[in-house]
Amino acid sequence: MLFLNLTFPYKSGNEFTTDSMAEMKNQITDELTKRNSKGNEILLFENLTMITEFLLLGFSDLQEMQFVLFAVILCLYLLILSGNITIITTVYLEHSLHTPMYFFLGVLSFSETFYTFTILPKMLLNLLSVLRTISFISCATQMFFFLGFAITNCLLLGVMGYDRFTAICHPLRYPVLMSWWICKLMAATCGVAGFVISMVGTFLVFTLPFCNSNRVNHYFCDIAPVIHLACGDPYINEVIIFIGGVVILMVPLTFICITYGFIVRTILKIPSTEGKKKAFSTCASHLTVVVVHYGCASFVYLRPSSKYTSSKDRLVTVTYTIITPLLNPLVYSLRNKDVQMAIRKVISWGGFSPKKHII
Repeated sequence: MLFLNLTFPYKSGNEFTTDSMAEMKNQITDELTKRNSKGNEILLFENLTMITEFLLLGFSDLQEMQFVLFAVILCLYLLILSGNITIITTVYLEHSLHTPMYFFLGVLSFSETFYTFTILPKMLLNLLSVLRTISFISCATQMFFFLGFAITNCLLLGVMGYDRFTAICHPLRYPVLMSWWICKLMAATCGVAGFVISMVGTFLVFTLPFCNSNRVNHYFCDIAPVIHLACGDPYINEVIIFIGGVVILMVPLTFICITYGFIVRTILKIPSTEGKKKAFSTCASHLTVVVVHYGCASFVYLRPSSKYTSSKDRLVTVTYTIITPLLNPLVYSLRNKDVQMAIRKVISWGGFSPKKHII
């Protein structure tokens, strides 16, 4: 059995000096990292975690602009909440929207609402606070829920692409292929799969030892900036996470591209121009959200964490953590006449049809 034989420099008042802490860190690093007969580094006490909290640097480099940024992000967050809650309420109350297409739109809006809730409140609080710390457990929890809802959204966008494919390419079989039982099963599968994959990813990150810096160069606990702080060798964990990211992003995106290939071919066979416009309009909103969401997520996650660049990644991350959740309700409400009419009926007193549950 191996033991850490360390002598910690001590100062009266139980306070460590800067030199003492540096010396202690060097001793621990020397003790933890050993070499076997083949010259490979092995890490002892893999479960040893010296860091109990992280410091989220966020946008601290902007300094005087943080109050302006707080006001802008707060307004956008309120728009996100109001937009997605409006979509959820409208789809639930308005009987004319009780179709698979709008059912999945409501589920996506529900997921987007909690997706932003895991990040933006803490981000807004940090913009007004000097102490931007987050505990080790809270950081892991934030990453788990962020990844869970993010992966769920990716899978839901793929399911929504399949829904458009069956509606346009197989209209006669649509009621059978997209029955309510199948729709609910698909939505539940997306959610369960999203959080199971998220649990694995979070486990791979936080089982690494953290005994170096605790300064996370981001505004929330994302994979790359956190795993970058691990003092062990995260290569295997990074490879597994990278392969998982490729599968999660590329499989649904490839599926969406294939389905839209069939959709375009079917639409071009429609004889009337009005019919073609109507078919394309039902797909345009979905495609807009897909391009923005998958484009930004692919830029950040489809590369090794060693290629992480804080300034660029923060800017791109803002796009899919703030702009995409805002874009979703705006695009679907501004481009869709059925949703616009339903919203008017819901917000008018007694204007909506009697409430019916989706069964």
